[in-house]
Amino acid sequence: FIQILGTLGTEESRPSSAAQCVAYVAVADLPVHQWPDLMQKLVDNVVNEKSTEALRESTLEAIGYICQDINSEILEHQSNQILTAIIHGMRKSEPSNHVRLAATNALHNSLEFTKANFEETAERNYIMEVVCEATQSTDTQICVAALQCLVRILTLYYQHMEAYMAQALFPITLEAMKSDNEQIALQGIEFWSNVSDEEIDLAIEAQEAAETGRLPNRVSKYYARGALQYLVPVLMEKLTHQEEFDDEDDWNPAKSAGVCLMLLATCCGEEIVPHVLPFVNANIKSTNWRFRDAAVMVFGSILSALETDRLKPMLEQAMPTLIELMYDESVIVRDTCAWTFGRICEVIPEVAIKEMYLEPLLKALLDGLKAEPRVATNVCWAFTGLSDAAYEAVNIDDDPPRTYCLSKYFDFIITSLLEATDRPDGGQGNLRSSAYEALMEMVKNSPLDCYVSVQRTTMVILERINHVLQMESHISSHSDRHQFNDLQSLLCASLQSVLRKVDAKDAPQISDAIMVALLTMFSSSSGKVCGVQEDALMAVSTLVDLLGEDFIKYMDAFKEYLY
Repeated sequence: FIQILGTLGTEESRPSSAAQCVAYVAVADLPVHQWPDLMQKLVDNVVNEKSTEALRESTLEAIGYICQDINSEILEHQSNQILTAIIHGMRKSEPSNHVRLAATNALHNSLEFTKANFEETAERNYIMEVVCEATQSTDTQICVAALQCLVRILTLYYQHMEAYMAQALFPITLEAMKSDNEQIALQGIEFWSNVSDEEIDLAIEAQEAAETGRLPNRVSKYYARGALQYLVPVLMEKLTHQEEFDDEDDWNPAKSAGVCLMLLATCCGEEIVPHVLPFVNANIKSTNWRFRDAAVMVFGSILSALETDRLKPMLEQAMPTLIELMYDESVIVRDTCAWTFGRICEVIPEVAIKEMYLEPLLKALLDGLKAEPRVATNVCWAFTGLSDAAYEAVNIDDDPPRTYCLSKYFDFIITSLLEATDRPDGGQGNLRSSAYEALMEMVKNSPLDCYVSVQRTTMVILERINHVLQMESHISSHSDRHQFNDLQSLLCASLQSVLRKVDAKDAPQISDAIMVALLTMFSSSSGKVCGVQEDALMAVSTLVDLLGEDFIKYMDAFKEYLY
């Protein structure tokens, strides 16, 4: 142990490998009461004036790693010692930015077991002062790390933040949001997303408490509502800075701002509307694609904030423009627009299935299924909501309705979704699985007059299962195997979905072919993969429900896969 500790501060490279070694040993030993004086030795390294910069930095890294990986209960009784070292390293007077950064990162990792310190006003005040000072550092890494601490502190200790919000947290995070540095801006936005998240949960808690006639354990301070008029303009401005060729997986301030706006809308309800509608009206037909996209994103984000009687006329007025934007020259605008239709189908579907909009909307969505994967994926989500809405509109009792508003388009929608599942680029943007999920929802919500299409779809799925099983011997790479297993699972889930809609009198005509396919799958190597096996068993279970006693003829062949 002494030898490992002795290597701290001896390296020339960053980050410290010695710090990681110390942490690995500590995480193993501290829970079983080995190396009991370790944390005190680390604290001494940091606060000792004779310690070198490298020693203090690597020691703080070690503390951070330990706090990150160990069960927080194990270090709770040493939180005072740990905080002493961390806050010592974070002070504004600390001459080394490397030390200050290591200390700030260590604080972020230690916050979960400093509850007792945050309960004490004087200690909490000092911690908050040091963290807020660190957010003003000219070193970007320190600033970002300190803002990450504020985000975490807000989530963990919301009830203690009132004394700091107006004077420190609000101005610090608002300025961070406005920053041209993406990492700083992201943390500022994240702070207010977390505030909204927390206050949404507190509103639910308050409602549940009221329903049971008791007082809630925690109460909302309504920070989001109070800051709304200042936050929304900054967020909308951030939305206009999208990258034209952005990677869908890259997280940036524009995407983060969209999420934050949606959370603020959920949290604050209709109060957000006056702050955003002028922006939407002014920019939804802008000549600049970034402003068109921002306007559509804002519109989609606030849908859940409005009461139906107010939302409906506004949405009906916007529908022709939104449908038109599904053909925008910018793929990003089309992507956002398809997502917005998904939101509309989720929040206020009665507008989407209204006769005067349904046909042009369906045409736009079906064209969207042939567009870039990111657009097509959101279109699939819209079809999921649309099928639910159409079914619910006519489903008076538990019996399947005779017909619904999508009946005359049903066959074409199913064909288009099947084509989307088979696209060569279906692996991008989660398209293939989204298309299969939309297909399953369409089948699940199908009325009686679409039964012939359901029968055809059953045979298509069965053919695809057989085709996939023939491909297995040609698979060599690990990634191909993973995709192959995913496809089998999707096909089994789709088969299960169509079988639930098959009439019992028609089942015997297809059951032999289905069981041959599923038994082949069980006997293949992929059939032994847990997820594939589970999905295949679920498909068999649905067939059992459909056939009843007639399933007995398959038991001799099937029973060996049950053990």
